[in-house]
Amino acid sequence: MFNIVLFEPEIPYNTGNIGRTCVASGASLHLIEPLGFFLTDKYIKRAGLDYWPRLAPTLHVDYQAFLKTTGGRRVWLATTKAHQVYTDVHFQPGDYIMFGPESRGIPEQILVDHEEDCIRIPMMEGERSLNLCNSVAIVLYEALRQNHFAGLEETGQLHHLSWKDR
Repeated sequence: MFNIVLFEPEIPYNTGNIGRTCVASGASLHLIEPLGFFLTDKYIKRAGLDYWPRLAPTLHVDYQAFLKTTGGRRVWLATTKAHQVYTDVHFQPGDYIMFGPESRGIPEQILVDHEEDCIRIPMMEGERSLNLCNSVAIVLYEALRQNHFAGLEETGQLHHLSWKDR
């Protein structure tokens, strides 16, 4: 339904955790190279648990190669520098939501070319950023909420007991 894009991710366990979130939410994962790790890294597998083998991330050799694969779908750019808040935009199924590397974010030369597509998560003044995994989950689940969690389970189930009839 949605596409999560990590631009040159640096930390393997963040990518593993995000991969797990993608599997649980039905999102696709796109990785723009270069990566700061190998996809066989034990930290990816540890963070992704048994979800990681069920994920088929799409690798892109660079940003331009990635853009050629979007098919005209909207690409949202998550950055602390954006004017608009992520809850102020309307996400459509098939949209791409891109996040930058942990240490520096999406390059400003990309941001200035797509100002109207930049979104941010509000934070206290003077704070630099949230953890990448948290940022992905926050924005992705807002996109899913706006689309009524289409395709996701409608009710939770207990593991060993049953809910009482209402």
